[in-house]
Amino acid sequence: MTSPAVDPAPDAAPVAPEPRTAVVPARRITGAVWAALGIVYVVWGSTYLGIRIVVETLPPFLSGGTRFVTAGLLLAAVVAWRQGPAALKANRRELGSAALVGLLLVLGGNGLVVLAETSIPSGLAALLIAAVPIWVVLLRTTLGERPGPGAVGGVLLGFAGLGVLTLPGLSGEVKIGGVLLVLVAALLWSIGSVSSARLPLPANPFTASAYEMLAGGLAALLVALLRGEHHELDLAAVSGRSWVALAYLIVFGSLIAFTAYAWLLQTAPVSLAATYAYVNPIVAVLLGALVLNEGLTRPIVLGGAIVVGAVCLIVSTERRG
Repeated sequence: MTSPAVDPAPDAAPVAPEPRTAVVPARRITGAVWAALGIVYVVWGSTYLGIRIVVETLPPFLSGGTRFVTAGLLLAAVVAWRQGPAALKANRRELGSAALVGLLLVLGGNGLVVLAETSIPSGLAALLIAAVPIWVVLLRTTLGERPGPGAVGGVLLGFAGLGVLTLPGLSGEVKIGGVLLVLVAALLWSIGSVSSARLPLPANPFTASAYEMLAGGLAALLVALLRGEHHELDLAAVSGRSWVALAYLIVFGSLIAFTAYAWLLQTAPVSLAATYAYVNPIVAVLLGALVLNEGLTRPIVLGGAIVVGAVCLIVSTERRG
């Protein structure tokens, strides 16, 4: 999954200077921030491959819900062990905010991608998700912010790239329903990412991440029950590599990378976290081609290059601003 391209935090907006008021220095980008970025760059790029392998023999929402509930419980246990049970305390507003963000990111953003990857290649899903920064610019506009000309140009270019990426679905090479699911997932992920910088979440980012994963994971399990996925589950038919991929997603994709992402959203400018939006797709496409022999058609290569270029334009423009 990807992150928003622009920093929606209130303190990021330009403020007219007042007489005799010192300029507040920008937040220092520490080594911990770069380490978290590296994790998100590489690990999340590989999760698209992991998801595709999991859904070969496991139901989408059941596996996704299991992934995040397990990771959320493990993270909560680690927080309680390292910082004491008091670190898990949160008031009603904070719990509600964490649950809302979890529903948007985990159930909406991730859940729909898992469902989509039952019918479309992992590389294509990653390229479609790379458009998250484009949606974020539009969301910020609806909130009253005015994007610069570079951001506007990036949005227009990005939509052109998305148009090219949908061609495999329109031509019947992949299921158009899967393509549309990922586009909706990208929009929900964008809303969740923007909201996470504005809602009153628990001060401890690891606590917030645990509650978000638990809320989204439990909701995914409920959707799985409503879809009857438990009736289709045959544990004897689940392949060994699907189990390994699910374990990888729990430990690396959720417990480590999702926590790093949640920490970045509260610690670093969202515009900096967004730079992995054009690294993840490249990692995902290469792994999909190497491991699963996913074809690199002209629309995927051309559309992907346009979307990644658009994201680069948006992120670089916003960071200069």
